[in-house]
Amino acid sequence: MGTGESTVSLPPLVEPAAELTVDEIRRYSRHLIIPDVGVEGQKRLKNARVLCVGAGGLGSPALMYLAAAGVGTLGIIDFDTVDESNLQRQIIHGQSDVGRPKAESAAATIREINPLVQVEIHNTALDRDNVKEIFSQYDLIVDGTDNFATRYMVNDAAVLLGKPYVWGSIYRFDGQASVFWAEHGPCYRCLYPEPPPPGMVPSCAEGGVLGVLCASIGAIQVTEAIKLLTGIGDPLVGRLMVYDALEMSYRKIKVRKDPACALCGENPTVTDLLEDYEDFCGAVSPEAEEAVADATITARELKEWQDAGKDIFLVDVREPAEYEIVRIPGATLIPKGDILSGAALATLPQDKQIVLHCKSGVRSAEALAAVKAAGFRDAVHVQGGVLSWIKQIDPSLPAY
Repeated sequence: MGTGESTVSLPPLVEPAAELTVDEIRRYSRHLIIPDVGVEGQKRLKNARVLCVGAGGLGSPALMYLAAAGVGTLGIIDFDTVDESNLQRQIIHGQSDVGRPKAESAAATIREINPLVQVEIHNTALDRDNVKEIFSQYDLIVDGTDNFATRYMVNDAAVLLGKPYVWGSIYRFDGQASVFWAEHGPCYRCLYPEPPPPGMVPSCAEGGVLGVLCASIGAIQVTEAIKLLTGIGDPLVGRLMVYDALEMSYRKIKVRKDPACALCGENPTVTDLLEDYEDFCGAVSPEAEEAVADATITARELKEWQDAGKDIFLVDVREPAEYEIVRIPGATLIPKGDILSGAALATLPQDKQIVLHCKSGVRSAEALAAVKAAGFRDAVHVQGGVLSWIKQIDPSLPAY
């Protein structure tokens, strides 16, 4: 900024605490000597209550830096346990935490970083029955979720309670971040009124994520949180930050409040939480749901079919990189995209029963609908995909 003058565009979110102790002054001295933060700003951080939704890829750096910054109370909501595949990016957890609840593991790391921070653990799944009650205890929400159903629920609850929240999203080499605060700008629904069609946007579990991308986006989220809490700078309200790690480029896109937004617009049609966010986001399309109704087999049944020499053609609809990691013996790789586009349908044998599988069963359900529509009436898919095969048939294979 050069002049040292702050460009406060929004009032500080929290009142300052009464005082800083000698220990706190010592610990936060590098903040205190920044004129824009100073003792006043640090007192506001001390008085702040921030909830992190998820202690995974984005939650890890967010919680660690919020703790280091001196946010007085940090809430963690996560019902998952630490898995070895998390450690490539979820740096708040370590090897000895594998199998431990993520919320507890994250809390232990926070206490190690800053024992002055009060940690509140919510070792539960966030749902429509508890989201308002939990959110109402905090000044600010940091959203580190990785699925659309929870994102829409977080947004709706925040808007209905008048809470600002800092949103982040990551996939492969790309990240996005913004601040949604309906009182001062758009909400998530203004940007994305409808969730994408099922199967259109792969999750990180399907498509992968460069571990360090979490740090880049998580750091932006914490920076925005600090700005909102202390009332300094120009927060990302009404702006979407788009990061491309391969090009090392940051772009800002203006996001306007949508007057026709179903939630925060002039005539809202969504006036309370939805009954079922999974249903709203449609984990699988209606076509896929119909296709799998009487055409689903288990990993055990597949193994029995193979052992009995049944004449089947086993198709792996995942991506080549996934096929390299682990595969079911006898499977032929035909990525889902080639089946949905119709390009690969001619290569499927007419004289064998088609059996499809993916990682967990979602993509193979979508592929099954296309294969059945193409005339392969007796085609089936494997429930739980390759992960079920590993669990039930061959635990020596690597899960991912």
